[in-house]
Amino acid sequence: MPVAHFHLPRDRYTSEQERRLVVDASIIYARVLDSPIERVRAFVVHYEPSAVAVGGELVADGAAVSPYFTAIVLTGRPVEQRQELLAQFTDLLVDALGVEKAHVRGQIVEVAPENWAIGGIPAAAVRSAEIGARAGAS
Repeated sequence: MPVAHFHLPRDRYTSEQERRLVVDASIIYARVLDSPIERVRAFVVHYEPSAVAVGGELVADGAAVSPYFTAIVLTGRPVEQRQELLAQFTDLLVDALGVEKAHVRGQIVEVAPENWAIGGIPAAAVRSAEIGARAGAS
């Protein structure tokens, strides 16, 4: 389930910086949510600098680059986990891209398990099957 999107202007960062961003974000997500890393998805979403404004000024015209991220989690995750993701993804953007911490924005998007699909099956049903399988193995 864990999905992260990092919204960045195109051609402002190296492919190595972006690679570090998505790989390290995957590791952070798995650790904070205690989730198998195989379930994590992380994406860089690019925008033309002429299509991004910060404080009313276009990035193409010299506005500071101010990354924005979304972190999608299933409803019911503890607030401590959600806040930890916000803090660690912010720190990752600062470290990986060299942006100012005060310029980073992000949000957690909670999705109800019945509104999220894994392989076409609602996550609520997948979760139920996994819980049942674990109970049967005990």
